[in-house]
Amino acid sequence: MAKKRINLKISSVDNREMRLGTITSWDGSASELVEASRYEARGRKKTAGKGRGDCSGCQGSDSGERKVCRLQELKMPFNQQTMCSHAIVACQLGNLTDCILVEHSPIGCSASNPRFNQGFKIGLARRGKPIQSLQVCSTNLKENDMVFGASDRLRQTIRDAHERFTPKAIFVSMSCSTAIIGEDLDSVTAEMEAEIKIPVVPVYCEGFRSKHWSTGFDASQHGVVRQIVNKKPKKQNDLINIVNLWGTDYFTPMLKPLGLRVNYLIDMASFDEMRQASEAAATAAFCHTLGSYMATALEEHYGVPQIDAPQPFGLAGTDDWLRAVAKTVGKGDMIEEHIESEHRRIAPKLAELRKKLSGVKGFVSTGSSYAHAMISVIRDLGVTVDGSIVFHHDPVYDAGHENQDTLGHLVKHTGEVKNFTVSQTQPFQFIGLLRRVNPDFIIIRHNGLAPLAARLGIPSFPMGDEHFPLGYDGLIRTGEALLGIMAKKKFGEVLKRHAEIPYTDWWLSQEDQFILARHPEILDEEPDAGVTTENLVELGADGSSKISEANLRYA
Repeated sequence: MAKKRINLKISSVDNREMRLGTITSWDGSASELVEASRYEARGRKKTAGKGRGDCSGCQGSDSGERKVCRLQELKMPFNQQTMCSHAIVACQLGNLTDCILVEHSPIGCSASNPRFNQGFKIGLARRGKPIQSLQVCSTNLKENDMVFGASDRLRQTIRDAHERFTPKAIFVSMSCSTAIIGEDLDSVTAEMEAEIKIPVVPVYCEGFRSKHWSTGFDASQHGVVRQIVNKKPKKQNDLINIVNLWGTDYFTPMLKPLGLRVNYLIDMASFDEMRQASEAAATAAFCHTLGSYMATALEEHYGVPQIDAPQPFGLAGTDDWLRAVAKTVGKGDMIEEHIESEHRRIAPKLAELRKKLSGVKGFVSTGSSYAHAMISVIRDLGVTVDGSIVFHHDPVYDAGHENQDTLGHLVKHTGEVKNFTVSQTQPFQFIGLLRRVNPDFIIIRHNGLAPLAARLGIPSFPMGDEHFPLGYDGLIRTGEALLGIMAKKKFGEVLKRHAEIPYTDWWLSQEDQFILARHPEILDEEPDAGVTTENLVELGADGSSKISEANLRYA
C-alpha cells in the first residue's frame, strides 16, 4: 500500500516549504520555472540526486524517501508587507455559519476580522444564504498570561463561546504568542471536547510556522478532515466537493448537465456541509493552491477521488476539467457533445471580444495557480500577457497528479510568459516589475497593491469574486469587464500626472527588482555612496573583485 502523504494522526500540518518546496521569491520566465519545478518527478516523490544537477540542490538524508529537491530561491533581506497563516485561518474557520473560532492570542491578532466580516457577509449574499456576522472569539492575552501561561483563560473562553453561541464545533487557533510560551493546545482541546460534548479542534497556524500564508489553508483543512468529516460515510454519488473561498455559485450551472450537486468548502459552509465532505463522489477546487491539501486528504483517507485536471478557466482548462469530472463520476460518454455545444454558443461573442481587445497588453498579479488560470483566460480573449507576479510558487501540489500542473498547462496551451515573477506582495518591487512590461491593465486579488499601479496610470481589475472568470461564461464576463476597465484608461493617465511614487530615484532606476537579494550588502552602504548596478558590475560588491552580468542576475 502506498504511503499516505497526508498524516491525520497528528494535529499539526507540515508547512508548505517542507511539504511541497514552496518558494516566495523568484524571477525569470514561466518556462524556466516549469523546468526547474520538475513537477512530474516531484509528484512521484522521486529524488533528483545531489548537488546542482537537474535541480538546485537537495535536502534530506540519503536514505530518506521524502528527500526534498529544492528550488533555488532569491532570499530577500526583508519583507515590506505580508499576511500570516493565523490570519488565513481566521478568514477560513472564522467564516463558518454554525461553528466558532477561538483565537488563542492577544487581541491584535484579530485586527483583520472587521475586513473578514465584510467578505463573509458579501459571500453569504452571493450564495443566497442568510446574512450574519462571523463568529470569532479571542482569549485576549495580557502580559501576565505570557509569563504565567494562558490555558485557564483558553478553557474559560471555550466555555463562554459554547454557552453564548451553542456552536456545533469550536476551532482553536494557535498564534505566535501562544506558540512562544508553549501552550498545549492538544491537551486543552481534548479536555474541553470531553467536557462540552462537541468537537473542539486545535489548529496550529502560528505566523512564524511558515513563510507563506497559504499554509493557513492547509491547517484549516487539516482540522476539518481530521475531526469533523463523517468517519463512516454513506456515499452520495451526485455530490461534488468544491474547495473555494467566497465566490458566486457559478459551479452549480456548470455541473448541472452532469447531474451533480455542489458542496462548497470551507468558507460559508455549515457543520453538516463539512461533515458530508467524505460522502462526495469527487473533490475539485477553483484553485489548486487553496484546495490540494483537502482534496488529497479526502482522497487518501476516505476514497473521495479528486479531479486530476487543471482548473476550469479558459477554453482548454474548462474543456479538460469537464472531461475529468465526467470521467470521474462515470459520465464521460455525454460530455463531448456538451463541450462542443458550449463552444458554439459563446463563439460569436468571443470573436467580438477578441476583436475589441486585440493589441491590449495585460498583467496578472494573484495567488499562484489562480494566476496561471487568469493568464489563460485573458489570452483566450486575445490579450497579450508578457508579465505576471504570483505571491508564491508550489513546485508540486499535494497529490502530485500530473494533470494538475497548472503552470505547465499554461505554457503548453497558451505559450511563454517572458517575465514571470514570484514576489510576496512586496510594494517596493511592484512598480519596477510593472514598468518593465508596461501593461494596459492589471488583474489583481490583493487589492492593496492596486493604488501603486494607479500611480503609474495603469487601471486595475480587482478580482474580488474569484469565480467570476469561471468556465465558458466566465470568459465572456471577463472580456466585458475588461472593456469597462479599458474605458477608464484616460482617467489613469490624468492621475499619473498628479501622483507621486514613494521610492527613491536610485531604487526606481534599478532594472533588477531582486538586486537586494543578490547583493544584500547594498543595505550596509552609506546613503550617499552612489551604489548602482554598474558600480557592482565594475567593482564588485566589496570594491575589490569584478562580477559578471550573469552573476549579477543569477548569483
